[in-house]
Amino acid sequence: MEATPPPSEPRKRGRPKGSTKAKADKERESGGGAPSRMRVPGGDKKNTAADESYAHWKLLVPVLYDWLASHNLVWPSLSCRWGPVLESGTYKNKQRLYLSEQTDHTQPNTLIIANCEVVKPRVAAENHIANFNEDARSPYVKKYKTILHPGEVNRIRELPQNKNIVATHTDCPEVLIWDVEAQPNRQALLGSADSRPDLVLSGHQENAEFALAMCPAEPFVLSGGKDKSVVLWSIQDHVSTLATEATQSAGSIIKAADNSTIGPRGVFQGHDDTVEDVQFCPSSSQQFCSVGDDSCLILWDARIGSSPVVKVEKAHNADLHCVDWNSHDDNFILTGSADHTVCMFDRRNLNSAGIGSPVHKFEGHSAAVLCVQWSPDKRSVFGSSAEDGLLNIWDYEKIGQMEETESKGPAGLFFQHAGHRDKVVDFHWNAYDPWTIVSVSDDGDLWNGGGTLQLWRMTDLLYRPKDEVLVELQKFKDHVIECSKTTS
Repeated sequence: MEATPPPSEPRKRGRPKGSTKAKADKERESGGGAPSRMRVPGGDKKNTAADESYAHWKLLVPVLYDWLASHNLVWPSLSCRWGPVLESGTYKNKQRLYLSEQTDHTQPNTLIIANCEVVKPRVAAENHIANFNEDARSPYVKKYKTILHPGEVNRIRELPQNKNIVATHTDCPEVLIWDVEAQPNRQALLGSADSRPDLVLSGHQENAEFALAMCPAEPFVLSGGKDKSVVLWSIQDHVSTLATEATQSAGSIIKAADNSTIGPRGVFQGHDDTVEDVQFCPSSSQQFCSVGDDSCLILWDARIGSSPVVKVEKAHNADLHCVDWNSHDDNFILTGSADHTVCMFDRRNLNSAGIGSPVHKFEGHSAAVLCVQWSPDKRSVFGSSAEDGLLNIWDYEKIGQMEETESKGPAGLFFQHAGHRDKVVDFHWNAYDPWTIVSVSDDGDLWNGGGTLQLWRMTDLLYRPKDEVLVELQKFKDHVIECSKTTS
């Protein structure tokens, strides 16, 4: 009689420990070369479907995109974030990019600071956009500095007041703060000592792996973890306000003793399971929200106390993975869930008893939603990425419009980035270059390790006002007709 298999546990977000990636690489006889991608055994059917979908998307790239760069990652990165603009040119900008390398411990885990060339709108040629090699490294992305991170990097967040300061989450209770300009460049050699963070934030009692946010209003940090708590820190006293002057000097702009540890300003209890994501209210360092594996959305106000102000008990029908607060209208909050949906809540409709339905539920993914983020450019637009390999761009103002009711697509969906072939674990809108996005996928499920980083911008014909687009297309049509007359 066969034993009944134990119920499967919820799959941890990110790369399982002990990836087979490096093991395969070590077996290759060539030393130091970039590993080729190999099929995962037993995944042929899934791979075939993914390949067909990807091939169809690639044919449409010249039509759908103003610019696209694809960069193959030897090791997967679970997070990607834009940093400051370094140089502004006529045709492109030079900008920092933060990502990581999540290894299986045959090499050190790293925090990567890269320099990117971001091509400006309406500059890239159509044939250049289409001719990229997804298995190669992009010339637009150059590694600038390597920090040897103590443990894998699960999440990266930059400080809005100074984007040279970033916070990272790993598999430990602490949050690590880094001044990336002051940190020395290191070589990723096995056995090398880890880099030392400029600040360590303590306060969690168990590991805090994913939930991490930096405050837009003040230098505050927010975190959530397996201890079911939300922890708030102020790093105001540890970060120099003379950021410009300090960056030009040789020393760190973080004013603290070596490897200084600071305690929390507040610890907030209200979740019944792991806190998966947190976010500040854009206009306040004292108001914030959190979501977790208990399916709850909680709103907090540190001025009132450490208990929830509003607790929505059943925000989704499964674990909540992500949350974001609208910077243009702080009444609207997005949540993404393992139930494949994104919900938009209006906090004016929520009461202290936690009763309140979402304004709208967006259904356009076929797997768990891992990341949601509002556009910094337009109040009604946001993106969502999921384990189905898609990054969807939505506009809630399009819901109910005549054109949409005649279509078969999900309500509010107006663009779908299908350039990744496995789960899209993170993405980030570029605040300095509206409608430009960086996204990253962990390709370990379909391929034997690695990941894909993509920098892209959809064509502006898709998001500009309709009347304006029609006028431009008519001018183009008239121009084509004139050209055909002269050549005939």
